Amino acid sequence: MTTLKILFWATLLIVFYTYLGYGILLYFIIRLKRLFVAKPHEAAMPDDSQLPSITLLICAYNEEDIVAEKMANTQAIDYPRDKFRIMWVTDGSTDNTNELLKAYPEVDVVFSPERRGKSAALKHGLQELKTRYVAFTDANTMINPGALREIARLFMDPTVGCVSGEKRVAARKAGQMAAEGEGLYWRYESTLKKWDSELYSAMGAAGELYAIDPQLVREVPDNALLDDFMMSMYIVEDGKRIAYTPDAYAQEYGSANIFEESKRKRRIAAGGLQSIWWLRGLLNPFHQPLVTFQYISHRVLRWSLTPIAMVILLIANVLLSVLRSGIFYDIMFALQIIFYLAALAGWLLSRRGIKNKLLYTAYYFVFMNLNVFRGMAYLSTHNNSGAWEKAKRS
Repeated sequence: MTTLKILFWATLLIVFYTYLGYGILLYFIIRLKRLFVAKPHEAAMPDDSQLPSITLLICAYNEEDIVAEKMANTQAIDYPRDKFRIMWVTDGSTDNTNELLKAYPEVDVVFSPERRGKSAALKHGLQELKTRYVAFTDANTMINPGALREIARLFMDPTVGCVSGEKRVAARKAGQMAAEGEGLYWRYESTLKKWDSELYSAMGAAGELYAIDPQLVREVPDNALLDDFMMSMYIVEDGKRIAYTPDAYAQEYGSANIFEESKRKRRIAAGGLQSIWWLRGLLNPFHQPLVTFQYISHRVLRWSLTPIAMVILLIANVLLSVLRSGIFYDIMFALQIIFYLAALAGWLLSRRGIKNKLLYTAYYFVFMNLNVFRGMAYLSTHNNSGAWEKAKRS
């Protein structure tokens, strides 16, 4: 029974710390830092003459339906035209994407007839780069007009090697629960990223909008499923920071339904497991102790240990309750059952198009963790390919 109790408390601590404890701890550390450490002076927004040249690089695979909207959004960006280039890397596209882009003479099109995956496409695009910095965005995300100016401002800090913008998820119409669940998750993620960045560095950048100093780029494996995360974290591993800003943001519609969202979560989970292995040097606390603390707390636990801990926690709790180990374990077992029943109810209601935010939140939490196990299976069959299957958007 002692072993069961140790398992119960250890797994409970892991689950709590991963999803709530780290955020709480980070909040208090940030508050203490503000009390005792002077806030670094933030660079003022540079004027046009001080702005560096920058390329907006868009990786695309069969994006003919979005070319016009994306280009309208790109043309609205507030940045000096003589310092701003637009590059589309069309990896293996077989539709009319390239033909449609011919209508925009300001666009550099880098085409590869073979679909080798996003990492290979990014590498191809970087070889054609002619500007001081490069910002990456997806074809189906729309960025705010002042995003590149804000990114350029943050690069004035010599400790910054990467700037991560904020991802915002919108539902095209009310009641699209997959999109709304994804949006809730990203609002919490954005808060953690902001605090991580204030403590030292954000732990990775999302491909919807981030920028790097190309002089710091290390080659990402062609079979990387999370090329954006890998490219940004290599910069952290080499001693630079990822600055996070909500003032440069990319907005996209959420997944059309939970099946499409599952494609994304499965691939992210598989890519996370890849990344843990490739970035294993960051697990060494003697190299960069603060980075190790942030990386394990925010990323590694979610992508590896915590979903397994949730299963062990439930099993240990069942056994402790059956063995009559005390009222506390009975209460905890009842709470776990209530939570999982709420998740089941959220799933059943969502299938019928009925919206209940509380129940759906419980379901989305379980859904995310289940997809870590699906990601393990996905990785076993897709580890040699970086090609990605797009999730349909709402």
